[in-house]
Amino acid sequence: MAYDLDEQEKLDALKAWWARYGMLTIIVITIVALAAAGWSGWRAYQNYQANQAMGYYEALEDAARLGGPDSTARIKAAAQTLRDDYGSTGYAARGVLIAAQALADQKDVDGARQQLEWLAGQADQKALQPVARLRLAGLLLDQKQYDQALKQLENPPAPFAALYADRRGDVLAAQGKRDEARAAWKSALDGLGAAHPLTQIVQLKLDALSGA
Repeated sequence: MAYDLDEQEKLDALKAWWARYGMLTIIVITIVALAAAGWSGWRAYQNYQANQAMGYYEALEDAARLGGPDSTARIKAAAQTLRDDYGSTGYAARGVLIAAQALADQKDVDGARQQLEWLAGQADQKALQPVARLRLAGLLLDQKQYDQALKQLENPPAPFAALYADRRGDVLAAQGKRDEARAAWKSALDGLGAAHPLTQIVQLKLDALSGA
């Protein structure tokens, strides 16, 4: 087939461009296609992980709610699977808090502590790690492990500062450090504000300390 001069020039330019950039174009297209396939696969894997984690979370919830003679073992097994296999999911953090509360209610203090210590060490669980630290401090207070309790209350996130101060006051009061406990509770009151339901309780603790 014959081409006119203009068409021949365009064809020659296209051939020259392809000779120079054709392989690079193929490589880029291949990389993009592989990246898209990889992202799709990763999303599918993430969805699969979330669904699996949700199943263990629901099993843990059922065991905690229904109780029964084998509930402790079921709670611990489900919580351990969530921690070991799905630790980066939100289900793991929430499940651990449920497990800790259920085990504490069953007087399995060591089991509850194990759950809370795990979550307290998960810095990436920013929403629930502070809750675990606060509850762990309370558990350690009950066990009279005051120094460890205070360690959990160091460097509180801003939204939890008042709650941590209140718990710190509890620990310091248990140690007989009245002035430090008073300062901690006053800090808690300043942070809570008058409308907070915990404010009256903290005030009662302050009044009791002053009257002691």
